[in-house]
Amino acid sequence: MLPKRIRLFLLLAAITSAWLGISAFFSSAPSIPSFAATKFAYRPSEAWLLDRNGEVIAVKRIDNTVRRLPWVSLQEISPAAQELLLVSEDKRFYSHGGVDWLALLASASSGVLHLFDGKRPRGASTLTMQLAGFLDPALAPAKSKRTLAQKWRQIIAAREIEKTWGKREILEAYFNLAAFRGEIVGINAASFALFGSHPQALNRAQSLLLVALLKGPMTKPEQVASRACALLKASQENDPSCAALRDLARVALNSPGFHIPQDSIAPHLAQKLLRQAGSRITSTLDANLQRFAIQSLHQHLLALDTQNVKDGAVVVIDNSTGDVLAYIGSSGDISAAANVDGAVALRQAGSTLKPFLYGMAIEDRILTAASVMDDSPLQLNTAMGLYIPQNYDRDFKGAVSVRTALASSLNVPAVRTLGLIGVDRFARTLRAYGLQSVTQDGDHYGFSLALGGVDVSLLELSNAYRALANQGMWHPLGFQTADHAQTGKRVLSRQAAFIIANILADKGARAMTFGLENPLATKVWTAAKTGTSKDMRDNWCIGFSSRYTVGVWVGNFDGAPMRDVSGVSGAAPVWRDLMDYLHANNGSAPPKPPRELVAQAVRFSPAIESARSEWFVGGTETGEIKLANTNSGAEHAQAKILYPTDGTVIAMDPDIPPNHQRVQFNSRGSEEVAWILDGTAVGNGADVGWNPSGGRHKLVLTDVGGNELDTVRFEVRGAMSP
Repeated sequence: MLPKRIRLFLLLAAITSAWLGISAFFSSAPSIPSFAATKFAYRPSEAWLLDRNGEVIAVKRIDNTVRRLPWVSLQEISPAAQELLLVSEDKRFYSHGGVDWLALLASASSGVLHLFDGKRPRGASTLTMQLAGFLDPALAPAKSKRTLAQKWRQIIAAREIEKTWGKREILEAYFNLAAFRGEIVGINAASFALFGSHPQALNRAQSLLLVALLKGPMTKPEQVASRACALLKASQENDPSCAALRDLARVALNSPGFHIPQDSIAPHLAQKLLRQAGSRITSTLDANLQRFAIQSLHQHLLALDTQNVKDGAVVVIDNSTGDVLAYIGSSGDISAAANVDGAVALRQAGSTLKPFLYGMAIEDRILTAASVMDDSPLQLNTAMGLYIPQNYDRDFKGAVSVRTALASSLNVPAVRTLGLIGVDRFARTLRAYGLQSVTQDGDHYGFSLALGGVDVSLLELSNAYRALANQGMWHPLGFQTADHAQTGKRVLSRQAAFIIANILADKGARAMTFGLENPLATKVWTAAKTGTSKDMRDNWCIGFSSRYTVGVWVGNFDGAPMRDVSGVSGAAPVWRDLMDYLHANNGSAPPKPPRELVAQAVRFSPAIESARSEWFVGGTETGEIKLANTNSGAEHAQAKILYPTDGTVIAMDPDIPPNHQRVQFNSRGSEEVAWILDGTAVGNGADVGWNPSGGRHKLVLTDVGGNELDTVRFEVRGAMSP
């Protein structure tokens, strides 16, 4: 007579076999995808940005519900991990057809026996059965106890998988679809998340922990280590030790961090382009150029650290195709707001808009490059009060040509030119150049628009300069290799575009403000313009060669002003580095003059500038430019009050104590002068400081002999009268 427990086991086995057979007869086979379809449907949680040559340059997480990396083949998975998985989960994997009947019967008998001792029965799911649960969530274990019917459907699915899938395909899919810990799915993500390594490089200790996690992905590190130790003994190996496994589990599982396998050198463009999980987008960027631009920006910003400059952005564009070759949105770890995209952030344009203004005047034949402009104190009545433009160096140059005014970035001539063009029309033209942030009419901006009193983005501004490089034709930019053959539009005549580029490339014409030796003086032909916004909050250098347009902005994302930083000292050195890099192995030929352009020798009378050969739009050329009322030109040398101008109204700041406020009287023409305010001498020399007092005042400039040279009247408001 057999023992009672054995008889009970045999009876249960017979009943179970009969029930399973009946269920198999009446159950329909589930729809199981092929291995190829499963692999095709797999989606990593990340998306990848590639450079134009296929190198990964940025990674962005798209799916925040799960963390998966690309599918890995079985050949890319550590042999130790493969071996230990079979030891732990399915010892007879290569000999069964999807169901391990011996294990299933042993599990059933274990369940009966444990009815008496209260212990949990051991499982009998093969890797194939578990894979069926990965493929169909309805077959996966639920929080509630699984029924025999659910178990049987899983068995049927496993047998269907084995009919069409190879064993190595099953094993490969299992490794890629299994959940390891928390949101981490797949051995590729698990290897990088926990150990910072590729699954092919997993050692035996790491493999033990990963396989142990499969039985309980959220188990505490101590329990995972215990399971790994038991698995180590089951594999009949002695290395590593259980103590080493406990140490590894404590480090890897208590501080899980996700180690992205590639460096992101273009995170801001990735944010712009990557939208779909698993996608691999080929961009127009050049990885080597991108790295060089980052390095140059970092190097020069660190050199300006004592001058309160923390942030920067860089854009490089191929003139002919519109491909964006480099896109740096921030200074990275130098910045306190590295996620801000400085390439598209709106910042005040400063003097960078002047080329478009003068281009309009030359195209309209209102001005030529040789036309003489008056760079002298100017005050304009506006709805907001007097507008008094100043030059960057607080000096005025007198009579200058348009060429000098633009190249040396003089402000008053630009404001006078805007008066000739009209503010409304200039605003419309800026929009035609692609500066979409110029949304208001002329009254909103007023005369300050000539000096960049509007916010623009580096990306759009750089593309506007590219239109000058392309003989006045504007085209949209491309960020992906397929973004080509887009229709352009003419925003400036070929003749005017050539003349503006010629002026911006003229080292001698810019020497008045910048000197002959500065970062704009490149080894090859280039044309460039700098700009600095009000209060030194933004610093620009935009320019182009025959092949490339480079735009650089530096400043602070929080709007904090820089200290003693100009376009030449701030953004220009980075611009120069990039131009040298781009043309290290090739030149940059000056553009060829278009038709209807005339080269004419011109001289000035009096000789405010040297005689030269100048470019003119056909029909506007002249050989001599005479200034009215010149005589011997003595009036240009006469001492003159520059500030305050006649009729100036000075407003005191009510938040600053009056004795801490100063007004600076400025003059030009001679250092041997004296200042008389309301009949009282207040100082000698070209510049004198004065503590203002309220009321109307008369200011006289005299020579050392007391002879009156210039007189102005002005008013101070907001202060107590003496």
